[in-house]
Amino acid sequence: MDDAMKEKIKRLVKIEIANNGIPNNVVDSLSEIEKEFVEIKDGKFVVKKEIRDAITVVATGGVFDIIHAGHILTIKKAKTYGDLLVVIVANDKTVKRRKGREPIHKAEYRKFIVENIKDVDIAIIGAEDFNETIERVKPNVVVFGYDQKPFSVKNAKIVKLKEKLFDERFKTHKIIEKLGI
Repeated sequence: MDDAMKEKIKRLVKIEIANNGIPNNVVDSLSEIEKEFVEIKDGKFVVKKEIRDAITVVATGGVFDIIHAGHILTIKKAKTYGDLLVVIVANDKTVKRRKGREPIHKAEYRKFIVENIKDVDIAIIGAEDFNETIERVKPNVVVFGYDQKPFSVKNAKIVKLKEKLFDERFKTHKIIEKLGI
């Protein structure tokens, strides 16, 4: 498969993930070849599995409340595992439940920051039900940072990064403590 075709597939998969299905008006605007890439499944347009399998979708995630070097390292490393990097930003309720604190920044703000990091192809806010998010993204590979606890994801290879930059001073909770937030 040539690079131009892969780019078309990546574009369609990004649209599908961003909108939880490809909107009708987008399907209407596709070339005849691209229309052959999509099908209706569960009442919405999606990229056909055999087409989507031509690219490797990588997912990683986190809170991303205060972006630091550890976040950038994880994103850079995650990008090396595939063609399309999806970063899942924890929603505000998940942050409260898992971290025991309100996020400093709302999810939309954190998503905006993350989606503007060079190696990120698309950032989304995760659903409260993580399985719903995984079903939306359908990653081939899930990358966990060195300090994240990995868990299995159906049909995905799990990668646990071992390296870290600098020292513990660059963990978000340490930055929050130092700032007295």
